Amino acid sequence: VQLQASGGGVVQPGESLRLSCAVSGRTIRSYTTGWFRQAPGNEREFVAAIRSWSGATTHYAESAKGRFTISGDNAKNTVYLQMNSLKPEDTAVYFCGLTRAPLSAIYSHDNYNWWGPGTQVTVSS
Repeated sequence: VQLQASGGGVVQPGESLRLSCAVSGRTIRSYTTGWFRQAPGNEREFVAAIRSWSGATTHYAESAKGRFTISGDNAKNTVYLQMNSLKPEDTAVYFCGLTRAPLSAIYSHDNYNWWGPGTQVTVSS
């Protein structure tokens, strides 16, 4: 199983980025795909998840609600994270992971089975 996150970069506050998580070896329709982020010295924290096998329901951290949108393209086996109105505090390495954990457990990185290398997002003026 391989996950490849891409789309990170350096942007100014208020700008947007779209991250992609391309998955091979597993079908995203059968899993929950989550985005997490980790800033230096911090724990890996939940950002958003999409439960593609359960009606493509989506779930967001409070910090992401209203600004970020997670979506999936089953044909491309890829999950996206559209990030708008970016803030300096969004600066982190962003990771995507796969899990079949129940809903209550998708918010913890400990419950994800596979991860890809992260992509750096830097928001700075």
